[in-house]
Amino acid sequence: MSSLLQGVNLYLIGMMGVGKTTVGRLLAKQLAYGFVDTDDVIAQAAGKSINQIFDEEGEAAFRQLESDVLSQVCAFTKLTIATGGGIVLRRENWSYLHHGLIVWLDAPVEVIYSRLADDTTRPLLQDSDPQEKLRSLLEQRQALYSQADLKITLRQGETPEEIVTQILEAIPSVLKTQVSHN
Repeated sequence: MSSLLQGVNLYLIGMMGVGKTTVGRLLAKQLAYGFVDTDDVIAQAAGKSINQIFDEEGEAAFRQLESDVLSQVCAFTKLTIATGGGIVLRRENWSYLHHGLIVWLDAPVEVIYSRLADDTTRPLLQDSDPQEKLRSLLEQRQALYSQADLKITLRQGETPEEIVTQILEAIPSVLKTQVSHN
């Protein structure tokens, strides 16, 4: 698989809670790739948590940091990159994402909500009706997510390892095969 990818980065996109970080780590290991979580890089660079950035500087400042980090990360190869759920909102980010293979991890709102119900670290879910908030975020982003090269639909109870296997099996179908003229 690594030779088929020829060092092309894999970008995992999708809603918060779909497992981009967990799946990304496993996928990187399978491919002998490095792993980067853009949210971790942003928090490290800013010296504060994503929640603090949202609270102190607002979502717009966070989105700018996110674009800056993505622009730097896409200069490297052989990486599996877990992105923030809203990375698809800025048009400029797509020019960076298109440097690699974009994999959309899609899950029903109910599955996402059951995973995030006790998670207080998600600034966009600090809402009186977090399930409705998730539904509206997904509605806003669905058309953007659907521009991914590959869509993997997650099912309740599926393990991260099973999801990685699905991704690895689907990648050849979206890669342009090299034609040799011998």
